Amino acid sequence: MDIFFLGTGAGMPAKLRNVTSIALKLLEERGGVWLFDAGEATQHQILHTSLKPRRIEKIFITHLHGDHIYGLPGLLSSRSFQGGESEVTVYGPKGIKEYIHTSLSLSQTYLKYPLTVNEVDEGVIFEDDQFKVETLRLDHGIPSYGYRIIEKDRPGTLLAEKLKDAGVAPGPIFRKIKNGEAVILEDGRTINPTEFLGPTQKGRIVTILGDTRYCENAISLANNADFLVHEATFSANEEKLAHDYFHSTTHQAAQVAKIAGCKQLCLTHISSRYDRKDWLELVDEAKGIFPNTDIAEDFKEINIPLKH
Repeated sequence: MDIFFLGTGAGMPAKLRNVTSIALKLLEERGGVWLFDAGEATQHQILHTSLKPRRIEKIFITHLHGDHIYGLPGLLSSRSFQGGESEVTVYGPKGIKEYIHTSLSLSQTYLKYPLTVNEVDEGVIFEDDQFKVETLRLDHGIPSYGYRIIEKDRPGTLLAEKLKDAGVAPGPIFRKIKNGEAVILEDGRTINPTEFLGPTQKGRIVTILGDTRYCENAISLANNADFLVHEATFSANEEKLAHDYFHSTTHQAAQVAKIAGCKQLCLTHISSRYDRKDWLELVDEAKGIFPNTDIAEDFKEINIPLKH
């Protein structure tokens, strides 16, 4: 599981930071990529990476401001020409369905793959046997949502040698035990999976927030997260400006991470008023409250390790 930042700026594209888009790479977990927001030129950013648009299976839109959605129609369109045939599901606030339909319809774009668009409300918006995604509304000028991605616990490592010592031959029985199923052998013995599996592998939690002021829902979504992505459009001394424009400061992002008990914080959505020499100062501001803080940069990749 890796977080890959395609765009980390605020408002409009800048030379050092493109507008917002974040890829959650789940290649080992499910062979796919989940995209969070698709600001203008997201597909251009992807061209400079090893990411394959055909691998994108889900796109989560935090809100409908242009710096988070203007790259979406182009990306969806180009995916057809890049070997994408598998279904894509887009999640986003009310209005995202009309935006996508109008853009593709007026440009007479034909997609070669199934596209499903789900307009979200607060609560669980996706769940399967591997992951659950929850969302809550944040405090922004228009409806803006944060996403909490919960990886479900996985069975521990199969103790194959112990099974062989118990007289169980490799094959379908191994697979059933790995899946946590009890098995009755031909000789009448019952194989209890708990005796032949290592400790349960605890799932990870990643929280990716849309644009927001400091708010309680941000803290709820970030509760005990292994990795929190929080906007920090402004420096710590610009709290009034951040409030007026419905954004957060470095200190506010760090406070959310600290109160929520996160393991790691990454700041993004950085205003273009701050140049490269300012970025370290922004990180230091946050580290004064939450030491394990990093700052996103375009094309930066951060691994989220398994829990031990």
